[in-house]
Amino acid sequence: MHIEVSGLYKKFGDFQAVTDVNFEIEKGQLIGLLGPSGGGKTSILRMLAGLESVDKGDIVFHGKRVNDLPPQERGIGFVFQNYALFKHMTVEGNIAFGLEVKKWSKAKIKDRVAELVELTGLSGFEKRYPHQLSGGQRQRVAFARALAPEPQLLLLDEPFAAIDAKIRHELRSWLRDMIDRLGITSIFVTHDQDEAIEVADQIMIINKGRLEQKGTPWEIYKNPQSPFVAEFIGESTIVEDASSLRGFGNASDWPGTKALIRPEYVEVGKPSDFKLLSATESGRVRHVHFRGSEWLVEVEVGSTRLVTYRSLEKEIVHPGDEVQVLIHRAYLFNNNDSWIMENKLKEDPMPVHI
Repeated sequence: MHIEVSGLYKKFGDFQAVTDVNFEIEKGQLIGLLGPSGGGKTSILRMLAGLESVDKGDIVFHGKRVNDLPPQERGIGFVFQNYALFKHMTVEGNIAFGLEVKKWSKAKIKDRVAELVELTGLSGFEKRYPHQLSGGQRQRVAFARALAPEPQLLLLDEPFAAIDAKIRHELRSWLRDMIDRLGITSIFVTHDQDEAIEVADQIMIINKGRLEQKGTPWEIYKNPQSPFVAEFIGESTIVEDASSLRGFGNASDWPGTKALIRPEYVEVGKPSDFKLLSATESGRVRHVHFRGSEWLVEVEVGSTRLVTYRSLEKEIVHPGDEVQVLIHRAYLFNNNDSWIMENKLKEDPMPVHI
């Protein structure tokens, strides 16, 4: 195991920032720390880097406990949200800085800088200063500087937050490709779900200082292990009384059970579109949003607002249209448990009287 964290705690005054966090990371993985602002993501990252002390718990890198080691002895590279470049230094100077501090030879520094300039796509910009670069180029310099001392672990704190949307998307792909080529273990903090899902091998959901769930993006989306994770990932609607939904009446066996309904759980259409009409209920389209490759449809069923996706190949629905709504499944949860339930009327349909 490349990284092991056990029983990690951190408190700032009266505020408990991190509480009993435990995880393991394999060598070469790219891990996304995802969660709401103030949830403890950056505190965990800074403890791994040695920029914050550990109140309790152990941090182990490749078999060695590093709690008491200073940052420069942990074998890490750190990329900050605001780049933190030296304004008076050129691209070459910024990349070489850490190597000069470590007293590498001039020849070795020159070779390493040239290698990283090529790797990060900065050829031709070596003599420029930070103010002469775009946001994306400055971030690439920050990556190159962090990679220069050949760290075993790369830590990134909101690395794309200060960059516009188009460049941010390009940098995500570039970062993924670069880490695959280098094989370096990497952890990045983000509150952007799309960013984490697109880039990370695994995601760790952090909330109120605790690790809610760790897994691949697909595992977390399909099998959330807590109501927070289910609600945090993707678009969804919470229904306070799950048993009020057609096909989920037996949820009343568990008093207080709520339902979380995701767009892909819902289908809308005309009565003729459904083989099991008894499993559907009537609704009214409220809004339709064009999403490029599909429509996002908002529909009301009684007092409940649901959202669903609709293919561009299907007949267009319009606000005000009366439709039938089929909820295929729901994520149910209460104070004690959570589980996925299928619409029971799809399995055991009731007779339809015409």
